Amino acid sequence: MRAALRPIDFAMGLSVALVWGMGIVFAKAAIAHFPPILLMSLRFTVTALALVWFVRPPVGHLWRLFVIAIVAAAIQYSLTFTGLKGLDASVTALVVQVEVPFLVLIGALFLGETPGMRKWIGIAMAFVGVAFIAGASQVSVAWGSVLLVLAGCFAWAVGQAMVRALKDIDGLTVTAWIAVFAAPQLLVMSLIFESGHVAAIGSAGWVVWAAVAYLGLIMTALGYGMWYSLIRRNPVSLVAPFLLMLPVFSVLGGILFLGESLGPRTLLGGVIVIAGVAFIVVERAPRITMSEV
Repeated sequence: MRAALRPIDFAMGLSVALVWGMGIVFAKAAIAHFPPILLMSLRFTVTALALVWFVRPPVGHLWRLFVIAIVAAAIQYSLTFTGLKGLDASVTALVVQVEVPFLVLIGALFLGETPGMRKWIGIAMAFVGVAFIAGASQVSVAWGSVLLVLAGCFAWAVGQAMVRALKDIDGLTVTAWIAVFAAPQLLVMSLIFESGHVAAIGSAGWVVWAAVAYLGLIMTALGYGMWYSLIRRNPVSLVAPFLLMLPVFSVLGGILFLGESLGPRTLLGGVIVIAGVAFIVVERAPRITMSEV
């Protein structure tokens, strides 16, 4: 018999998808005021200030976490959220789903993992779906932004592979100290590539700062806290499918709060992407023979 999630874990899984999905919507709204890399620096500053007091310094892992923060936070979020600036939140949420196929590919190429045929089919479907999205009329004019988001997805997957190599360190400590390192790294990148920092901070209203607080406290600290709790208590195969709900919440949020809309081609591409990711993360239930009953 297959294990089942407890009701509290099911609710947490949906909450993670909601929190992360709406985070893209809040970020899109805040990027209208803040330069995107600066916004991410502020986000991780909030996360670091909220969490670092509750974990011990991981002395033996500090250098590795510093490097991981460069790849999985500074580079990844700079690329992804700079791309978000030129795309709708709903489109970005659909494209971001290729983080999962990238992670499988990196596992196969560098970690000695052997994906089955089902996962290879899912990877192909996901990239075909992205091609459909990129060809839509409202997206094709912003293909550069799509490439930035895809590059950010690849950086995220590399960073996750690096995190998986860490030993003897809990998820909350990883989240806290990546935030500690990522905040100044992102600030340096913002100072190099962006401008208008003083004006943006000085003129930001409470709504913009509320979005920053959401990104730092709710999306990152709370979201990852729930996620790490889920994967510690349950098989990954049971909780990973909740991530398929993330773009659904982002699309609904973009429509309701940002006035976005999806054309038929973008919608079809999104369905193909989600179906491909589902092939990857949803495990088949094992067959039960009569001798096992």
